[in-house]
Amino acid sequence: MKSQTLRAHSIICTMKRLQLFLMIALTFFISCGDHKDGMSYPASEDGGEVPDIPLTGSLQIPAFSPDDSSIVFTRFVNGYNRGPVELYVYHFISKKLHLLVRDGSENVNAPGSSWVGDNIVFSSSRSPHDEIYIISSEGQPGSEKKITDREQRVAYEPVFSPDGTHIAFETHPLDVEGEGVITTLKSDGMGTYRALTPSSQDCRQPNWAPDGMHVLYQRNMGGFWSVWQVQTDGRAAERLTQASMGSCTDASFSSDGSFIVYSSDLNADVASIYKLPVKGLIPVRLSYYTGYDGAPSISHDGKLLVFESASVDPDGTEGTKLVLREL
Repeated sequence: MKSQTLRAHSIICTMKRLQLFLMIALTFFISCGDHKDGMSYPASEDGGEVPDIPLTGSLQIPAFSPDDSSIVFTRFVNGYNRGPVELYVYHFISKKLHLLVRDGSENVNAPGSSWVGDNIVFSSSRSPHDEIYIISSEGQPGSEKKITDREQRVAYEPVFSPDGTHIAFETHPLDVEGEGVITTLKSDGMGTYRALTPSSQDCRQPNWAPDGMHVLYQRNMGGFWSVWQVQTDGRAAERLTQASMGSCTDASFSSDGSFIVYSSDLNADVASIYKLPVKGLIPVRLSYYTGYDGAPSISHDGKLLVFESASVDPDGTEGTKLVLREL
């Protein structure tokens, strides 16, 4: 009996060691393989890699899928910020490219949390004016669903709440530039529109915090952009970046909510990417390229950045490429 007990104990220990080995191997594969193995992308000038995306035009505004295996991005067909504009999904390992939206108008996602679950949210300039749409990450052109629908207000730059039940976006009156209001709505389009910022301010490009209780946004103050956050009930607006940090845009949270990344022209004529701890409020420069780096998004595991990049100020040029690099 004692011999059988020892033999059984030995078998159990062996099985536990095997399970531990498999867990370590799986963890290594998830943390390394999804992002690196099988990529073989050419290096970028600022220390990252350039995904092999066979498209012309300007590739902009990338955002990670929930499992970090893919990105959604915007393609401006005729150069930087020049439409028509299409949406694509790119898979890192297979290097497959999937066309999501193409209808001749301007279809644009946002950096940060524009992809939750199987759904991707974006804005479109199709008739009668800009509104918010949602499409499955495996959808085809024409399968998108319209979410916002108001006659006298346009809607841009949508992102999901962490649980995907709501969207936040910037809205302003039709044919008015400025007066941007950060607004939330249920992602099924039902319920009421809730303004988080006043129309007397020009606030744009929101991104939801992982706690679901705060929304980041950028505010125009005399032509200077700073990053703020506000509670989802519209209270306790707080400024995160100061004038000494340059003009700051395109902000989004890390998945643990401990810091944000954003673009700033603090140390150059064109933007670079910075990291800002939410509690420390001391920025750390992440990209030192002599050209332009902007519209950053962080992978959900916190290991990678993806962003748009150009060797010069991209305005008026053929456009930007996408760069993937370690955070």
